[in-house]
Amino acid sequence: MDRHRRDSPVQPPGESTGLWHQGLNLGAKVMQETTPLKGFDAYVVGFHPAKDDPSMQMEAHHYCRQVNDDFLQCVLFDGNTAEANLIGVEYIVSERLYGTLPEGERHYWHPHNFEVLGGSLIAPGLPEPAERAFMAMLMNSYGKTWHTWHTGRLDTGPGDPLPMGDPMLMWSFNRDGQCDPALEQHRNEAMGVDRMEKRSSRSGLVDRAHPQDGVALLDRAFPDGTPLAGAVDRSETT
Repeated sequence: MDRHRRDSPVQPPGESTGLWHQGLNLGAKVMQETTPLKGFDAYVVGFHPAKDDPSMQMEAHHYCRQVNDDFLQCVLFDGNTAEANLIGVEYIVSERLYGTLPEGERHYWHPHNFEVLGGSLIAPGLPEPAERAFMAMLMNSYGKTWHTWHTGRLDTGPGDPLPMGDPMLMWSFNRDGQCDPALEQHRNEAMGVDRMEKRSSRSGLVDRAHPQDGVALLDRAFPDGTPLAGAVDRSETT
């Protein structure tokens, strides 16, 4: 993991851990169960823009548990080390479950096809065939993501020292050119990612892609974005 280490941009303020606190933690490890945390072992890394302020962009490290074939739940961190900060949550539903949501609920859920087909979403440590199979499972799915802490970016510097303000509903990038190239380049170089190679290896998934809601939502904010085959807004097909 050291080769692909992603440190948090922020170290929260506060006193160093005292002996009493260390003793409490040790006792908790010995005496208490952490059952709800078991199973959050699927690891993917992507990028999130805030829906209402898409210039606010972050690298997000997802640790996910597959509840069933239609539903995953993920805890989000700003890095992959023991010091990483918890920044939010994401729930992922299949196309089938998304179709059961009330119309008023659907505007909270962002599409995933561009992230998969474009190669920006990665599963570090998985062999290429296993990663491709995992990405195939995510095709046509949707995510509902809330960030509670904007800790900043490793390429530009730290953000808020503590969680501030209201939770932010996050979105997905759905065109080339929407994600800040510097943000993605920093992640790709640090983690050894060749995005074009990823894109090529997933090209066979394009035939599985269905039009999705929300693909065109950020077009006004990024008028120069370039569409990608397989990432099509449902409104463009009617």
